[in-house]
Order: sequence, then structure tokens, then C-alpha cells
Amino acid sequence: MSLLPRKDWDRDGTPPLPPVLPFFLAFQQAIMMWQSSFRATATVLALLTSQVLGQEDIVETQTAQIVSTKGVILDTILDWIDAARLDTTTYNGQKYGCKCYPGRPCWPSAYKWNNLNRTVDGTLRVNVPAGAVCHNTFDGPFGTIQTYDEAKCAEAKENFLSYNEQWTVEKPADGLWTYFTNDTCRPTSNPSDPCTLGSYGVYVIMATKASHIQAGVNFARQNNLRLIVRNTGHDFLGRSVGYGSLIINTHSFKSLKWTDRYIGPGSYRGPAVTMGAGVQAGEILKAGHALKPPMALVTGECATVGLSGGFIQGGGHGPWSTLKGLAVDNVLNFEVITSSGLIVNANEWQNPDLFFALRGGGPASYAVILSTTVKTFPDLPATGATLYLNTTHTYDNEVIWTGTKIFHKYSNHFVDNGLYVYFEIFPYQFRVRPFVAIGKTQAELQAIVKPMLDEFAAAGIPHEFNINQYPTFYDLYIDLFEAEQAGQTALTGGWMFNHDDVANRNDDIIAAMRNVVSPAGRPDLFGGMIGHLFNPGHNVPVSTSAAHPAWRNATDFVIVVLPSPENPSLAVRDDLQNVLTNNMDEGFRNVSMSGATYVNEADPFQPNWQSHFWGSNYPRLKQLRKKWDPLGVFYAVSTPGTEDWEEIEFNTRLCKKL
Repeated sequence: MSLLPRKDWDRDGTPPLPPVLPFFLAFQQAIMMWQSSFRATATVLALLTSQVLGQEDIVETQTAQIVSTKGVILDTILDWIDAARLDTTTYNGQKYGCKCYPGRPCWPSAYKWNNLNRTVDGTLRVNVPAGAVCHNTFDGPFGTIQTYDEAKCAEAKENFLSYNEQWTVEKPADGLWTYFTNDTCRPTSNPSDPCTLGSYGVYVIMATKASHIQAGVNFARQNNLRLIVRNTGHDFLGRSVGYGSLIINTHSFKSLKWTDRYIGPGSYRGPAVTMGAGVQAGEILKAGHALKPPMALVTGECATVGLSGGFIQGGGHGPWSTLKGLAVDNVLNFEVITSSGLIVNANEWQNPDLFFALRGGGPASYAVILSTTVKTFPDLPATGATLYLNTTHTYDNEVIWTGTKIFHKYSNHFVDNGLYVYFEIFPYQFRVRPFVAIGKTQAELQAIVKPMLDEFAAAGIPHEFNINQYPTFYDLYIDLFEAEQAGQTALTGGWMFNHDDVANRNDDIIAAMRNVVSPAGRPDLFGGMIGHLFNPGHNVPVSTSAAHPAWRNATDFVIVVLPSPENPSLAVRDDLQNVLTNNMDEGFRNVSMSGATYVNEADPFQPNWQSHFWGSNYPRLKQLRKKWDPLGVFYAVSTPGTEDWEEIEFNTRLCKKL
């Protein structure tokens, strides 16, 4: 497929530079960066030279690093001039400066796009949704193309409709859940169904080396494009997709380097692993299990999660969290590309403020991660158990909720005994799969759950309980954790309940949970919940990360799921969002006024998201966002410093209020 846009775009439609004000702002910003003593690179100087001379081509650069305050200042001045060329508009009476989109005079010429493609060694692709092969045509921003392919469509339907998440992950730009993609090009059995780009990006760089990412970041910054960093697309909040954007896909960065004794910056000298940005949880757990002795680390429970992406940048919780804290409590070093295109390290000694921000301060906000180094530890024997209570056992909904309340009453007891527990609540069903007791025998786990099971028996709650011991946690993980379902279209919310909430307000929590399953005043809707019992403060009572301090006293984090019809109208979207924010999640917030919620698995449009996501850390994170991304190159909804940004014109163009 040609990378060329329409012929009327085969020109450089760059508007003239504005006069004096940008220079003043640039000088002010340059002084701030000079005071921070940024490291510059030969990349910056080469790029600077090309810009000053008026050349459009991206300069092939070397990786040799130099310190050049003057280079940073001059480059910053040019960046501010470029940023001053915002695509201005007025919408609903508000003036905005927008990112540049196809069809606008500011959109880069075909010459520039082809030049970018040469710079990234031919890895630039026109983005076509994976489902397009089931449609006769794809109507994209550059016209209509024929896309139907019977064999590829059969493959797409087989994998997409069976919710094969790894199939989706391997695609250049598709999202795991489709609600925020606008659901406009799903695999279908009717080829005449329309297929459009929806909220996906226009181009994607299938990056295979750092220079590809640098080129993408620089191109987006210089041309005022919306930039999306996509690792696996395992994302419930729409942060891996963005209308009209340039996407950088980092999924190919799969390197793993294990060490018995870390000797990098900082005081830690134990075992560690350095993983490329594209490494997924299932991959690294499998690799660690193959070592002698087997090693483990803090990951999420879902195998497809890319650890160095939103997972760690959002905090990162998983089955080891009660024993080892959040993932961010275990990070030793990041190698990243900043918004100015520089490669830097962030750790205890180097760029410690960036190190702080990247550990839980929000995904896609400060830099693009190339690799992450984290602590590892020996894998241990583990015991797992499952608990089922559903219509197989009773059709009495009150009995199911009574069993749920008994279970949840013991939440503090479970985490205080070192357990991790994963449970689900949907209409007429409650299940735990699994209880995870790392380093404990079957007899020890049986003793921990005995009070709950005794109360089940006394209350006459029918149920099924199974327990088994495993040689390692990894064996338990493979046996008891299930794959995430791709292709779902739903909104997500959620809340964290602390020890005090569970101890003193369990009945109120259960009432709020019942309202999620059957929201008040809305018999036409239903919801579900995915719960996680863990306490990062159990063994890591103090954290130096940017994650919300309230996590140190956590007991239960509950994800709320509100199903949506496919490709809903804007009116339906608004209605569902209102139910999620002001009905379902509102009940949780009223029960736990001092609580918090998780950056990656919550309602991004909830009120006071700043304090709910980060608590007292938010003001510092907002300042660090200004320092490390002063031009707003990166964007993810409801992350530090994005208060003035908005998707206008029916959730399409990303614009900043002026």
C-alpha cells in the first residue's frame, strides 16, 4: 500500500512562523532546561542544523552522547516555534489549539511521510484495522480501498470472536477492548458492512530499534501530531488508541537479560532482569521458570500485559503484590526516550525525578520506555484454591449475595496472612479463581480459609471449593489463571477499599456491589466486577514511587465492568458514562471517601481523578510533566497535566484550551 496521501497533500503546506511571542516563551523554557542540565545528543545537533537550514528531511543520527546546553536551548526554541503553530479552532464557544489531523493544511506532506519511512527503515505503515479483511472496503482518511479477503477474514473471525487476546496483541495498532476504538471495523460475516478508521491512528511505526522511536517522537513533536505509544494494546481506558494519530509500536523489543547480582546505579545488589519494552508477563514468567533456580518477579495476572508499558507506569499490581509490593516498588532502572528525542537513564542516581514519575506517575506521560530493570527473586512453592457459587448450586440470588458478603468479610484476614485473591461477581454468579498462597502449604491455606468455609456451612451456603499445592508459583499461574478476553466492548470503573473500609463498612460495600450488578433505576442495564485482594504494604510499608500512598493500606481493588452495545451512538455513550460515573462508581466512592483507585483500571472521567489516582503525589507529578514534556508531545487521558486537553468534535480531535 502506498504511503502517499491524496495528491492535493503532496506539498509542504507549512504556515509561516508567528512573530515575537514564541521566541520569548522559547527562551523562558530554554532557561528552565538549562538549569536542569539536560543531556543533549548528536541527534539534537544534527536535527537543529537541518531545521536552521530549512531542510525537511530527518537526519540520520548517531548514538554518541554529548553535553550541549546551547544545543538544547536552541532546539527548545525551535520546538516552541513549532508548537506555536497549533491548529486553532473554536468549538462550543471555547478556543482551542489542536493537534494536526489529515485534511488540515498543517498535515505533513507526502514528502515528509516518505522521508520518515526512510528514516525508520521502511517500518512505517498505513494503519488498517485487522477487521477490514472481512469488509469489502475500508474507508480511510486517504480514500477507499478494497480489503475483503475470505481466508484472512476466516482467521480474523476465528481469533477475534473467540477472544484470542494474543492475536489482537500482535496486530500493529488494534485495541484489546474495542469501546474506545469506536467499534467501526469489527470482523463480520457481512462484507457489505461499513469499515472506517474510527478512533485509530493513521500511521504506525513498527519500531525495531531505538532510532525508530526517536524518529517517531521527533516527527510528532515537529509536526504537532497526536502520538500514541502502543505496546500490546492491553488497555481498558482507550490510551492505546487515538483518532488521527501517529502510533509507535514497541512490541518487538523482546530482549531479556538476567543477572544474579545487579551492579547498576543505586544501593540494590541482588538478582534482577532487564527487559525490553515489548516483553509480556507470560513470556518473562516462562523465561524465569526455565532458569536454575526458577526466578520470579511482580507481574500482573494477565499473560499479555506488557510490563514496561502502562502496567509499571501505572503502578502495577499482581499475584506477588502482597509479598513484594507493587511492580514500581521493584524497579531499578529505566532506559527511555524523552519528548525531545534523547535517550536517558532514570534511576536512583540519574534523573531521579523522572525515575519517580515513571514509577506509577501515569502511562504515556513522561517518556517512551526502551527497557526496564526490575528486582527478581526465587520462585517458591505455592498453594492455590478456587471457590464457586452460582446457578449450578442455587437459583436464589440472596443466597449468592450472602455467600459473597461472608467471603468479603474475610478480605483483611486473607491479605494479612499473605494471600492474593482474584474474584469475579456477575449476575447470579460469584467465584474466586484463585486464592494464591505463595510459600505456603496446602494445610496452611486450608487453615486460613477455614473460618470462611465454616461460616458458609453454618449459613447453608452451597458452594464448590477446590485446593491444590504446586511446585512453584509459575505452575499455579499456568493452571489457575485464565486468559483475558479480547474484543470486549465495555466501560470500566473501579475503586480501592482499605483495611478500615472492610473492617467497618463491609455491609455498605456489598450494597454498593449489588448496585453495580443491578444499577438503581436502570433495569435495562447490568454490570459486573473483577476483584483483587492484596496489600502492597504488607511487606513494603513505605514506597518512594509515585503510586498513590493509599495503596500501602489496601485490601481490595475492584474493577467495575459496564457492557456496551457495539458501535453505540453518542447519546448511548453519554448515558452509559453517566451510569458508570454517577451511579455505579458513586456508590463505591460514598462508602470509602478516603480511598483511591487504580490509574489503569478505573473510570478516566470520574470527578477528582487527580487525587483519586495519585493523592498527595499529584502536584509534584504535574510539575514533572511540565519539565519532561513541556510541549505536550505525549498524551493519555486523565494523566498528570492533561486538565486543559480535550477530545472535541465528537471525541475526535485532541485539543488544548487556549
